[in-house]
Amino acid sequence: MSVRRPFNNQGFTLLEVMLVLLMMGLATSFVVFNGFGFNYGETLEQEAKRLQVLTDMAADYAVMNQQQLGIRIDQDSNTYFFMVLDDKDRWQRLEGEKTYQPRTLPEPFFLTLNLDDLPWEQDQQLFDPDVFNEQFSLDDSDIEIGEDAAKRLPPPQILIMSSGEITPFVLTFHFEPAYAGDDPVYFQLKNEDLPPLLLDGPLRQLPQ
Repeated sequence: MSVRRPFNNQGFTLLEVMLVLLMMGLATSFVVFNGFGFNYGETLEQEAKRLQVLTDMAADYAVMNQQQLGIRIDQDSNTYFFMVLDDKDRWQRLEGEKTYQPRTLPEPFFLTLNLDDLPWEQDQQLFDPDVFNEQFSLDDSDIEIGEDAAKRLPPPQILIMSSGEITPFVLTFHFEPAYAGDDPVYFQLKNEDLPPLLLDGPLRQLPQ
């Protein structure tokens, strides 16, 4: 005759609960520290995707409102902001739109912008830089001296035209760790002529 053992329905002991929590913590730590460490790669990708989406939205905004927009990249401060050409042909910050507020990349990330020697064929581009220079460059009669000139903002390096065309460019988002234990991560935001922009990455090294 077999004897049934009483079923222990007291639940988990405190030690068992602590063990489960510890295992969950280790699993979470593995996810966080695995790959790019501290999720630097994921955070950098979010920054790149943010600008990708905003630029595509700005292209639609420029077409619908028939305005010339642009993006100014300040590589010294790793900041970018959107600009609009006003009625006096002066570049101003695009204000009144919270979506397009200036953005500074958090440390340790940084930006580099390339407008020259792009990998795709120049003769296949729809964007004509001569048109940009003819329409938006200043001659001697437009140059102002004094306080008004000091208030002028530098023009955007990336132009978003009312036709929907965007200056061809490659903008690289960098994470280059100070310690040998982490791997560098790069994302490249690219435009050939028309949106949508392309995003490459994560990259372990930059293309030659």
